[in-house]
Amino acid sequence: MSEARARYKEGVEHYAAGRADEAVAAYRQALEINAEMAMAWNGLAMALAKVGDLDAALEAAKRYVELEPDEALAHTSLSVIYQRKGMIPEAEEERAISMRLQQG
Repeated sequence: MSEARARYKEGVEHYAAGRADEAVAAYRQALEINAEMAMAWNGLAMALAKVGDLDAALEAAKRYVELEPDEALAHTSLSVIYQRKGMIPEAEEERAISMRLQQG
């Protein structure tokens, strides 16, 4: 297993255990090693949202979409962050994209 993947898995474990701050740190470590690891951007976005840093979460979610534009989860995650920030039109647009991608 690569070092980036190991740090990513640590992030998942921390997040699942309710340790969002530790998850943020682990995801950031994974991304320092491999900035193209899309799922680490998603994990980082969700963990940052959990700790209340919605601006940074939004940037991470946007990066995930850049890396995986055809991944429905990327657009769902971005929609969730937009919704948390009160950016409803943007949230609805991303949700619609996600639904289109899920339908194939």
